[in-house]
Amino acid sequence: MHFFPWFKPLNTPVTDWSGRVVWLVGGSSGIGAATAAALHARGARVVVSARGEVALNALCAAHPGMQALALDVGDAQAVATAAARLTALHGRLDWVVYCAGHYRPMTTASFDLAEHQRHIGVNYVGALHVLAAVLPGLRAQGHGHVSLVSSVAGFRGLPNSLAYGPTKAALTHLAEVLYLDLQPQGIGVSVIHPGFVQTPLTAQNAFEMPALISPEQAAADILRGWEAGAFELHFPRRFTLWMQLLRVLPNRLCFAAVRRVTQASHP
Repeated sequence: MHFFPWFKPLNTPVTDWSGRVVWLVGGSSGIGAATAAALHARGARVVVSARGEVALNALCAAHPGMQALALDVGDAQAVATAAARLTALHGRLDWVVYCAGHYRPMTTASFDLAEHQRHIGVNYVGALHVLAAVLPGLRAQGHGHVSLVSSVAGFRGLPNSLAYGPTKAALTHLAEVLYLDLQPQGIGVSVIHPGFVQTPLTAQNAFEMPALISPEQAAADILRGWEAGAFELHFPRRFTLWMQLLRVLPNRLCFAAVRRVTQASHP
């Protein structure tokens, strides 16, 4: 009997990855590639997708048994075909991870509508394409898990995140609604909020990134969260707990804190 039900995991904890079929979309580099490698090392049957076929093939060559499936998340039909192919090949999909992402720093002084639309297409609409392709099968089999990689940049408005932040906020909201809908059907849902991780995307930042970690460290935190049955995974906590605080601060205090910290980080 659980006297404190709010302490129970929101998802079923994972005790063994052996044989689990994992489709990781956005796995050619950074967090996605590191997470795919970590899952493969634990015995999962990992399929990685991204547009970069050369990078995918190199990743799979380094991890024999991992499968590459080149894919553009902006092509809804291609995503649907890929999901059907993988389901037919493996008989099911146990774990679907959406890690595809696009980022360009932007302020109102450099407002670029095409860049906004690209952020929306990759960071959000691509996730919808994957969900449309996998949800019918997951609901039919009555088990599985969907995980969306968002960002702490989606918690509150931040400088240089004019295009990126809103798409990540949308992903977080989407994950929350998915959980309410799918968890009673036996399907787990989680959302991942990384802080600063050394990736090709963050390499564009011209400011000092606090608590910067490697993709391998990020992957280790992700697997710990999944294995614990968490809904929200955020790391490194020495940074992300402060970002969580911004969510509950009144606007006046939040805006003042963000201005103070970001101005101090620029020489």
